[in-house]
Amino acid sequence: MKQHLDELLARIRALQEEVEETYRQAQLEIEERKARLAGEFLKRQRAYKIGLARFIARARPLVLLSAPVIYLGWIPFLLMDLFVTVYQAICFPIYGIPKARRADYLVFDRERLPYLNAIERFNCFYCSYGNGVVAYAREVAARTEQYWCPIKHARRLRAAHDYYPKFIDHGDAEGYRRELERLRRDYDALRARMPDADR
Repeated sequence: MKQHLDELLARIRALQEEVEETYRQAQLEIEERKARLAGEFLKRQRAYKIGLARFIARARPLVLLSAPVIYLGWIPFLLMDLFVTVYQAICFPIYGIPKARRADYLVFDRERLPYLNAIERFNCFYCSYGNGVVAYAREVAARTEQYWCPIKHARRLRAAHDYYPKFIDHGDAEGYRRELERLRRDYDALRARMPDADR
């Protein structure tokens, strides 16, 4: 069973790498096309821009009224970002856990699109930040879980993190005692993908 699971995980990793490479190639092609057609591309994209006044006038009243509630999310996102960054800076070196690079999770590029107005740009920045912080926090939490409690749950999880499949089966006390130290050190694949400065 374990060998079969390891083989499946290796195939999943290989497919993920293939997806990343395909995505990278597509991005290169888009960038090349954009460079060739830069002026025309910019002109066409700006034609889709909706001015601020018209954008606000088109918004439903409830959307406008709920916007402050949405933007209050900045407070917990900023606090989570700060906590996770400080937490891993202090704790991960003590436990020998490789740090998650914050920059890998917080990507800001959509707000520069020429067809977005100022509000849409701000919204894209906000969504990038909020989702990036949550992804960053999940990665730090997943690495922590692998160190402290690498035990699968009794019932199936929806969208488990990448480390979860190699956790010890629920109720396997012998496996837990036998495998815990190995799993605590089992960040080799992760370290192999990291630049030396981030280890």
